[in-house]
Amino acid sequence: MRTVIIEPVFEAWRQSARNLLALRVPPSDVIWCEDVQEPTLFGLENEILPRVVVPNVPSAFLDMARSVAAHTDARRWSILYRVLWRLTHGEERHLLAISTDSDMRQVQQWCKAIGRDIHKMHAFVRFRLVGNDETTGREQFVAWFEPEYRIVRLSAGFFEKRFAGMDWSILTPHECVHWDGSALHFTPGVSRSAAPDDDALDDLWRTYYRSIFNPARLKVKAMQAEMPKKYWKNLPEASLIAELIAESGGRVEKMLTTESRPAKPAPKNAYLDSLRKMNELDSPFLPPTQEP
Repeated sequence: MRTVIIEPVFEAWRQSARNLLALRVPPSDVIWCEDVQEPTLFGLENEILPRVVVPNVPSAFLDMARSVAAHTDARRWSILYRVLWRLTHGEERHLLAISTDSDMRQVQQWCKAIGRDIHKMHAFVRFRLVGNDETTGREQFVAWFEPEYRIVRLSAGFFEKRFAGMDWSILTPHECVHWDGSALHFTPGVSRSAAPDDDALDDLWRTYYRSIFNPARLKVKAMQAEMPKKYWKNLPEASLIAELIAESGGRVEKMLTTESRPAKPAPKNAYLDSLRKMNELDSPFLPPTQEP
């Protein structure tokens, strides 16, 4: 029986799994443990590996394993290795397509949980302005977020593309990511106290949220399903939710009792008038416009 202790990241598991495959160590003979402080203890780096070619695996498995590695369930490393063994030495080449398989069902559930967490991070990260870089003139922003899983590396590309024009950092308890305009950098996680306090951007968020809130379409349960309460404490607009819900009934009643305003006439525009006339001439269902 082998005990393999790894850092809880995909790259560390992948290297150990490749070595185990090369040694043809079956999943039943491996105990996977994770330790951030002392990775690879009792590992395989000092063992002389045979000169064998590690079997190829589908790229879909690597994508799936990278996602599952971000979960926090301690069983994920052993189940991933078992699936890897079955795909290679077990010659179950179509395993990924068998959704009824117990291992695949568990892996797919983990992937779905990671996908939901990534979606929440994309939606609920709120940056706060902390200063300007005197050399580059670029604004610098910091955000605090508390994901359920270790998804920072899986989510970072979205923010790199969306906010490429500013310097920013996203701080989380698991890991932090920083963008300086040219590359992403990752550092260990920090506590909430390291994040900045409220700033003027929070008022902008609240103004925007109040302006788009539609009381006639309010569905509290659906809203809480999409934006669970555990995220509210870090959202500047969340302080308005109770107030807007309480006011929604009166606002809807006011909307229903307010007389509708007459529609404004179309603005005079020669180009738009010519297009309208052309459309009327081409349509067999509309009579031609009568000239005054």
